[in-house]
Amino acid sequence: MQKQIALVPGDGIGPDIIRETVEVLKAVGRRFRHTFCFTECLAGGIAIDRYGTALPSSTLETCQMSDAVLLGAVGGPKWDDMGGDERPEKALLGLRAGLGLFCNLRPAVLFPQLRKACTLRPEIIGDELDLMVVRELTGGIYFGERGRSAAGDSAFDTMSYTVMEIERITRMAFGIARKRKRLLHSIDKHNILETSRLWRETVKRVAREYPDVELKHMYVDNAAMQLVRNPHQFDVIVTENMFGDILSDEAAMITGSIGMLPSASLRHDNFGLYEPVHGSAPDIAGKDIANPIATILSAAMMLRYTFGMEEEAQTVERAVLQVLDAGLRTADIVTPGEEKVGTRAMGSAIAAAVAG
Repeated sequence: MQKQIALVPGDGIGPDIIRETVEVLKAVGRRFRHTFCFTECLAGGIAIDRYGTALPSSTLETCQMSDAVLLGAVGGPKWDDMGGDERPEKALLGLRAGLGLFCNLRPAVLFPQLRKACTLRPEIIGDELDLMVVRELTGGIYFGERGRSAAGDSAFDTMSYTVMEIERITRMAFGIARKRKRLLHSIDKHNILETSRLWRETVKRVAREYPDVELKHMYVDNAAMQLVRNPHQFDVIVTENMFGDILSDEAAMITGSIGMLPSASLRHDNFGLYEPVHGSAPDIAGKDIANPIATILSAAMMLRYTFGMEEEAQTVERAVLQVLDAGLRTADIVTPGEEKVGTRAMGSAIAAAVAG
């Protein structure tokens, strides 16, 4: 089977972690007789420096013509003083909108081998943790009208949602919950925000289509507290764009390292953009320090959700566990007595484990 994958390495450590992920995918291809064809394109700060825009039209066109997109990370202090519509992060919003990606899946899994890296007490975290944040990706305050007053002494960002936007992300979340523990928490700010009142009304109505899934509602501030107080009460969380952005990062750190967690951004036909949750970390770029596991696991999600290659996805995930069992750790997850390795060594070890 042949698949076209658009590679968007981006900035900072993006090229480092994408390089290792490509090697793992090549190992998958050799083992299962697939052909993965890679086309590299620019987005983010590097594209601003070269073309004057964070998302060149050629990059968007390449992604649109591909079967899936694998992205590293964008941004960095070099571009921090740029205006909001000019910053590298604008490439992410442009890709999500241009590709129709409305559903962001962020699994937060505590690997048993990394319990020592978790900042929560052992009696809170327990033996394992596995939850999924389903974040609406193309609505809300990130895509609303914004601006500043003529005098520059005030600014506004508008949060808005339509029933259609809420319905489609809710159905995705219920579908995922059906395949897990049949428990869904919907997170909003129903007591304050009108958008959250529409959100809750719509979620309740859609819930009638899924009587086999238990639905609970929670305010976002309470959810932020409960994630660190008792994360095991959650299984699948669905929420709007900004709340999801914040809560998924919090959930990521509960698992020990944001460098371990992947994400998938999907549209209705399961076309997806796959990227690690972490940022570009320009201070360690090119130093063979970055953890490539989140990006490699993002590729496993690509195999599962977009390509329908479940066995291949599980092979990659088992390879990651095998390498962790062997005691290999990058700098962000190493504890005393374990072997610290670099980006290349970690990627090579996982690729070798995939090869068998």
